[in-house]
Amino acid sequence: MTATTPAAAALLGVYARVGPTFVAGEGCELIAADGTRYLDFVAGIAVNALGYGHPVIRDAVARGLESGLIHVSNLYHTEPGERLAEFLIERSFAQHVFFCNSGAEANEGAFKFARKWSGKPGIVAFSGSFHGRLFASLAATDRPDYRRPFEPLVPGVRILPLGDEEEIETAFARDDVGAVIIEPVQGEGGVRPMATEWLQLLREQCDRHDAALIFDEVQCGLGRTGTLFAYERAGVAPDMVTLAKPLAGGLPMGAVLLTEKIAAALGPGDHATTFGGGPLVATVALEVLKAIAEPDFLRAVTAKGERLGARLTALAVRTTRVREARGRGLMWGVELAEAAAPIVAAARERQLLIASAGPNVLRLVPPLIVTESEIDRAADVLAEILA
Repeated sequence: MTATTPAAAALLGVYARVGPTFVAGEGCELIAADGTRYLDFVAGIAVNALGYGHPVIRDAVARGLESGLIHVSNLYHTEPGERLAEFLIERSFAQHVFFCNSGAEANEGAFKFARKWSGKPGIVAFSGSFHGRLFASLAATDRPDYRRPFEPLVPGVRILPLGDEEEIETAFARDDVGAVIIEPVQGEGGVRPMATEWLQLLREQCDRHDAALIFDEVQCGLGRTGTLFAYERAGVAPDMVTLAKPLAGGLPMGAVLLTEKIAAALGPGDHATTFGGGPLVATVALEVLKAIAEPDFLRAVTAKGERLGARLTALAVRTTRVREARGRGLMWGVELAEAAAPIVAAARERQLLIASAGPNVLRLVPPLIVTESEIDRAADVLAEILA
């Protein structure tokens, strides 16, 4: 590990940064200042879907810069954001799109939209959830240690036990629930895919009680599970989907996809953002989405995900240090019988970058362009560490 430099010390200390200083990337590898290459199964926390140096992103950035329009503001029309919105609508349940700059902003926007439409302040989230670190999204995040220093947060948010039908019915009986938010595959909460039956139940309850169903696909959406949107795997259409991480290939961008029903309650001045959907990021995002949405690309993600899942599941058979491997597509968690942090550090020492998802779960979210040989290389490193 490199020592902290004066320049690094100038940054606010809210991140516990580790490892070397990275200066370049190529494909699925990050390159450190000393030239060491690291196989990256973090991908900027599921952001870099096309890896590093991909020609789609490089060419799109160059085209975006040619116009000279990096930013115009949403006071005026620009073509890239409108074309991107059309692309998303054509391939989803939605009739409208709102662009912002991050996943937390997308969730905050979705909460506002749900409240304006429903007229009800209550928000239901679930155990294991992670929806962001702003005041409403943090209130809906099941991390008490994260929430406690910043309370009081937005009131009216209830975090219910995941999968508890009785608790859901009790919550709706109060008749103040305007929104239910859930990740189709929980990320920070341990990489937990939601059962189709549970998502269907939430859809039914929201329909019955005039509440908006929000799917947080910030981490699990846009090809990560092998379909363009994670909700497609369950066959359950929400009222809103929030997106971010891979949307603009590493440039900051978030989005809320919403139905006509919700959008009809909103008008000029109800919500806004300075930078959301700007010409440069929207140009890049459209090309990234076109690449990911290709059927052959998504089929390859599914096949590679099955390979990664099989290798990780085999670890659970071979060693009692692994309790379970679970995931979908190229989003996998390995639940350990011990702390995850030492395994993450040991992998980094062997030039493999992985992350944790809670205290005892290893998270593997490689670029979607990862090769079979790179999957085997990562699995071999983990097998060596856990042997």
